[in-house]
Amino acid sequence: MMSLFNQTALECSKLITEHYSTSFTLGIKTLDRKFHFPIYAIYGFVRYADEIVDTFHDYDKKTLLEKFKRDAYTAIDERISLNPVLHAFQLVVRQYDIEHELIEAFLKSMEMDLYFQDYDASGYNEYIYGSAEVVGLMCLRVFCEGDSAMYDRLKEPARKLGAAFQKVNFLRDVKSDYQERGRTYFPGVNFDDFTCDAKELIERDIQNDFDEAYIGIMNLPKGARMGVYLAYVYYQTLFNKIKALPVSRIQTERVRVPDTKKIALLAQTYLKYRLNVI
Repeated sequence: MMSLFNQTALECSKLITEHYSTSFTLGIKTLDRKFHFPIYAIYGFVRYADEIVDTFHDYDKKTLLEKFKRDAYTAIDERISLNPVLHAFQLVVRQYDIEHELIEAFLKSMEMDLYFQDYDASGYNEYIYGSAEVVGLMCLRVFCEGDSAMYDRLKEPARKLGAAFQKVNFLRDVKSDYQERGRTYFPGVNFDDFTCDAKELIERDIQNDFDEAYIGIMNLPKGARMGVYLAYVYYQTLFNKIKALPVSRIQTERVRVPDTKKIALLAQTYLKYRLNVI
């Protein structure tokens, strides 16, 4: 039965999310149940594309990414794929009218990782839009369930939240991105001479993104608000840890929020939700 095939594909995306990201899994589980599988499907799609450019070093990444892109659009056009990740994704794209422009921008940013090592301001903004902001917009399409007016109101805050998450990731992953992959995302920053002033300038920009995103989170539909707020709180906690560390620590270790802390944040978020604080 087709319904069994669809459900199995969605379950595969759920499994991918659970194995790759504890924090996003916790966030998804606190969404209204109707949003679980659509968001798992989006995460599975973006996770596998990211794996191609970041992990498959012994393979022809360019060819793999081109095939992934081609297969994704074929799945959307034909409404089916034997790749469960792409089949699940096309179900969501069609159900929630996710624009091809968002998908194209995302895949272009993945392609940029194959060629670019240093980014100027224009490339930096383009990369963040494609790699993170559009993912937030895809999720927002799901949360708005066809309400275009709501989507338009919350579009900019959703982009800011995606940008904040990605920039925090850049700071967290300085060691692996710069030392192992040779990438420098922040324009004009020399990580061989990474100063406190440069770090603080980046942090102010990130905090501005968080502040603007918060307004949008508080106006999300109730079924989406707690899950997105939890992801926001988790990343703000990670960001606060990064801010408290000296430059030398950022360059030599990957900062984490322990699982015990994540569970505590979940409990605190749930209590606020029950008290109608969020």
